[in-house]
Amino acid sequence: MKKIYNILVINPGSTSTKIAIFKNDKIYKNTVIFHPNTHLKKFPTVYSQWKYRLKLIIKWLENINFKLNDINVIAGRGGLLKPLKGGVYKINKKMINDLSKARYGEHASNLGAILSYKLSKKIKVPSFIVDPVTVDELEPFARITGLPQIKRKSIFHALNQKAVARRFGKDNLIVAHLGGGISIGVHKNGRVIDVNNALEEGPFSPERSGSLPILQLVDMCFSGKYNKKQILSMLVGNGGLVAHLGTNDCKKVEKMIKGGSSKAKLILKSMAYNIAKYIGSMATVLNGKVSAIILTGNLAKFRYLTTSIKAKVKYIAPVYIYPGNDEMESLATGVLRVLRDKCKILQYR
Repeated sequence: MKKIYNILVINPGSTSTKIAIFKNDKIYKNTVIFHPNTHLKKFPTVYSQWKYRLKLIIKWLENINFKLNDINVIAGRGGLLKPLKGGVYKINKKMINDLSKARYGEHASNLGAILSYKLSKKIKVPSFIVDPVTVDELEPFARITGLPQIKRKSIFHALNQKAVARRFGKDNLIVAHLGGGISIGVHKNGRVIDVNNALEEGPFSPERSGSLPILQLVDMCFSGKYNKKQILSMLVGNGGLVAHLGTNDCKKVEKMIKGGSSKAKLILKSMAYNIAKYIGSMATVLNGKVSAIILTGNLAKFRYLTTSIKAKVKYIAPVYIYPGNDEMESLATGVLRVLRDKCKILQYR
């Protein structure tokens, strides 16, 4: 009989903290703690929120009568770290130092490792992150751009993409994570050898502009109409569907289309068109030898979008749809692989 591990999973977002207890790979209890802006604005940095969020996590555990000492291991969402190969990393002081100082960027996901580490020290259990967003397994030529001063970076939905690819169980895959940001990765021999940086290139998404005609963007930057903060906001947060239709909610966009909005129909079809075009370009990385194309993420729940994408790319390879984003389960199963000696623990240096 397999040993039962109680795994606490912590996944912070910008306005919420998702928490779950898994008994091995089965969820036992879970919740989402929402953080009002009136609370968060008291904190000058993301790092300074950790005590506030940790207190709420411990309070939730107390409310469900789950003892801290019954936790065997903690898994936290990985944040903005230096480029890493995919895998399971033990959280250490070096990692916490980089995240607390936002050395590679400030984001709420940085708190995943920080909260896990702080609590793990309190109850004396190990803590890990799994496939953080900065997983970088790009081939050398995939980094090169037309300017030596600029290199392509690997920042994508590594946790969900790798979990879905692992579950599918084949190689030579194109995995498209469709969410608030969109990343499309080429999976070969267990590595993601090419992927768009979901923050600054690729198809436009519900709230990101994606790749843009660069000379027009330069003109906007130097027009005097916008400051840097406004430009960055248009690129990430207020681009894509938000810019065109005033919402990042695909459900609302589908309602607009059913209500007869020709504009909403055009914009959503255009997003599907851009996603399909990017999938097609990624097929060249595998010389056209693609085993399958997988559509995943929360937007994969919307049939209008997935049907439009599938119609354009099904000639390349069979298309499979894994809707949703099982980040919590992916974190738990990642740590479980380590506990069962099915993969090695990687060190952050």
